[in-house]
Amino acid sequence: GCFLLWLLPSILRARASPETRPSSPLCQQSPTKVSCKGVGLRKFPKELGQGIKYLELSNNFIQNLSGSNMPGFGQLEYLDVCFNQLEAMSATTLAQLLWLRSLLLASNHLDWNYLANGEAFHLLRNIEVLDLSVNNLESHMASWYISNLTSLRVLDLSGNTMTKLLAGTFRNLPRLRQLDLSHNYIMEIQEGAFEHLEELEVLNLALNSLLCISGFSLMQLRVLNLSHNALELFSSKEGAEPYLLRVLDLSHNRLLSFPELPRAHDLTHLNLSNNLIASLLPGSPHPREFVLLYKEMQRFNRTVHPVAALTHMVDLDLSNNRLELFPFSFFHSLGSLHSLSLARNCLQNVARDSVSNGTELSMRSLDLHSNALRVLPRWFFDSLPHLESIDLGSNSLQPCESQGSDQDRDLGGDSQTSATTDTCTPFYNVPRLKHLSLSMNNISRLQPHAFNQTPLLSLDLSGNGDLSMPTGALEGLELSLQELSLRDNQMDEGQAVLPCLGTLRVLDLSGNRLSLLPMGLSCSPLESLDIRNNNLQTLGMVRSWSHSLRAVSVAGNPWKCCSLGWLDT
Repeated sequence: GCFLLWLLPSILRARASPETRPSSPLCQQSPTKVSCKGVGLRKFPKELGQGIKYLELSNNFIQNLSGSNMPGFGQLEYLDVCFNQLEAMSATTLAQLLWLRSLLLASNHLDWNYLANGEAFHLLRNIEVLDLSVNNLESHMASWYISNLTSLRVLDLSGNTMTKLLAGTFRNLPRLRQLDLSHNYIMEIQEGAFEHLEELEVLNLALNSLLCISGFSLMQLRVLNLSHNALELFSSKEGAEPYLLRVLDLSHNRLLSFPELPRAHDLTHLNLSNNLIASLLPGSPHPREFVLLYKEMQRFNRTVHPVAALTHMVDLDLSNNRLELFPFSFFHSLGSLHSLSLARNCLQNVARDSVSNGTELSMRSLDLHSNALRVLPRWFFDSLPHLESIDLGSNSLQPCESQGSDQDRDLGGDSQTSATTDTCTPFYNVPRLKHLSLSMNNISRLQPHAFNQTPLLSLDLSGNGDLSMPTGALEGLELSLQELSLRDNQMDEGQAVLPCLGTLRVLDLSGNRLSLLPMGLSCSPLESLDIRNNNLQTLGMVRSWSHSLRAVSVAGNPWKCCSLGWLDT
């Protein structure tokens, strides 16, 4: 009996130890997969059951991948050892992985013993997906690890300490399609570093220290991310074959002008946000040079190559730059453009010339918030017949008054009304516009019929201190408006006169001085109501929404304890 008691702890440890048996209760097992994520393993499993092809060992404390003979190990196709303390891998062990296709080793210590480990890696002849991210690998270490992986298709080297890409780093990776080099310290790309990657389609070089991309020539590339570098120049090399590039991210750099893109390409998404761009011409840091050069090109019947090359562009982001002018001359050749952001620039005006006069742009979404715009002329909206959404928040735009007739569209360009529209913006008769934000525009008074014949679904008028909305201000929206924000306007009930908005579902009246809700709301099928921080003492009108209201925010009001019957409703 004493002998059995002495032996019992050893037997229990052998049964329950997660160090040797993947079938431990801490692991999850199916016929082809074993998952031992975060169960405290300190050693690699000594054996695997028959038929196991997927093994997950992430978030453990494994330091070595070694063993002379590991039954069942050779049948693995997928192995995940991310977030361990791995520092050594033996050639004997890796030689057994004849069927391995995916090997994930992120967040380990593979900078230690990299020579021996890299030698063992050369035995992974059939590996297609390899993750070596966050292993403190320097450039020469990474090159050694991947120097003989000829079947590799996806490679992740992000989050390491690489400072340069050597000419021969990717020489033996002819089938590579996706390469992630983001979040390193790369300052130099030697000539020919990518020339052997003839099948490369996706390249991520974000979050590095690149200063210049000159002679870009990866014609087969589909997606290129160069965001968060220090780029001051991006230029491409012209060739006989067209570029296949579709997505280019150059955001968060130091570009002074529009990048020099190849003439022939299929670019559909271009992100140039958070740069120092003051001009939309390549190599020109001054916005006025665009106007001058365009006039010169008209004289000689020339075209602007950068514009002509953007005919497939769908999404263009130029937000947070230094543009002072919205030149229709630049955008009129972008026939496929659906979404454009010029938010957080220095725009004060929009301009067109005789060439762009009468041109219609295809844009459906336009973001111009946080600029210095004071007026948008009638022709601006006439040139955007497909516009569905526009954000004009944080500008200084004043809506014009409409007479409420169907003739306003013609009158908007007439000489009799030109004096009026020089100081205000006509938001009426924009037939496809559905979403409009005029938040924080210092609008003091909303004119009658301001949105007549514009079938808005959502309207944001928040942040316009002491806004006054007299009778008729929102007339024309009774059968379309679904969302309305009048937040933080410091309005009292005399300044907030609403018509019967028969489709209104979401209303934000928070941050005002209302002691009564607008009477017109009684016929609105409200589902969400925000009335925080007002002067309301009771909410009798809530009975009108007893069957529709789903959410109501009421904090910050001086409610009367004796007038809370509305809570029962």
